[in-house]
Amino acid sequence: MKVADDELCDVWYQALLERASEYTGVFFAGVITTGVFCISVCRARKPKRENVEFYKDAKSALAAGYRPCKVCRPAENAHSAPLFVEEALALVRQDLKIRIADADLRKHGISPERVRRWFLQHHGITFQAFQRMQRVNIAIQELKSGRTATDVALDNGYESLSGFGYTYKRLTGAAPTQPAQIIVIHRFTTTLGPMLVCATERGVCLLQFTDRSMLETEFSDIQCLMNARIVAGENRHTQQAEKEISEYFAGTRRHFDLLLDLIGTDIQRSAWQALLAVPYGQTSSYRTIALQLNKPDAASAVAAAHGANRIAIVIPCHRLTGLDGAITGYDGGIARKAWLLEHEKNMS
Repeated sequence: MKVADDELCDVWYQALLERASEYTGVFFAGVITTGVFCISVCRARKPKRENVEFYKDAKSALAAGYRPCKVCRPAENAHSAPLFVEEALALVRQDLKIRIADADLRKHGISPERVRRWFLQHHGITFQAFQRMQRVNIAIQELKSGRTATDVALDNGYESLSGFGYTYKRLTGAAPTQPAQIIVIHRFTTTLGPMLVCATERGVCLLQFTDRSMLETEFSDIQCLMNARIVAGENRHTQQAEKEISEYFAGTRRHFDLLLDLIGTDIQRSAWQALLAVPYGQTSSYRTIALQLNKPDAASAVAAAHGANRIAIVIPCHRLTGLDGAITGYDGGIARKAWLLEHEKNMS
């Protein structure tokens, strides 16, 4: 949404001139003369006040026709973890089995309150809850390898088996002695904004921009369909997804090698497979896909399958246009769809 409050825009313009880091992600500045949009810390030459429009989110700036600035990479850096969060995560990564308490953060000059607020805003959970999920994810893998629940509990910092069992069951829905089905979820940033990737042991089951409508419903659906619980964490599939999506935006990848774990009806699966066959840099239409499936009257079903696609970019529903080539609906936003098509065209 474009901001019309001139007084607020003047404050933001001053922040843009000063490269004020505390305003990172608070506003997005569209520069009329260059057609790009920036965040507050951009190092590029500053425009005149009359040549700047302000937006509250990157999606609105894209919809207004602005391109992401190549200097400050606004959609990516506005949502990347600030230094104090990276420092907190570095402490966690030193030993994922050790709980980093508020006192430990303070010893390193990190404000627990600021870390907690950032995690709540960007992950919907506290930093401590994030750590618990990470430890449970490790525990699941160790239990599957044959270790006893007692050994795993003590090795992961729990003082008692009962305490470990309670946390484990609350997060996974199963006791440590029972098989646990989990879906790990990981957040990462891209040129067009942050994305969430969910994966089972078999492959990626969801990959979406964080501002996709009905995202919470999709989380509920995959948990129900797969009889599994979503927990924060990573596995080889989430790591591969982040790597390949980053390469796609960098223009160095045209085909994806990700393993996918898809659940859908026969027509949905067929439509998704047909979408996967649409070449990079080219487009197709609902009717064309329907004809390929030998279902000439199934364009509406193909459109529904397109709407049910949980794997953005990799299953390229952004390559579907109207019969006349018009850019039609896209849940990630028409502006994103146009950007993706232009990106592929330029890289072809």
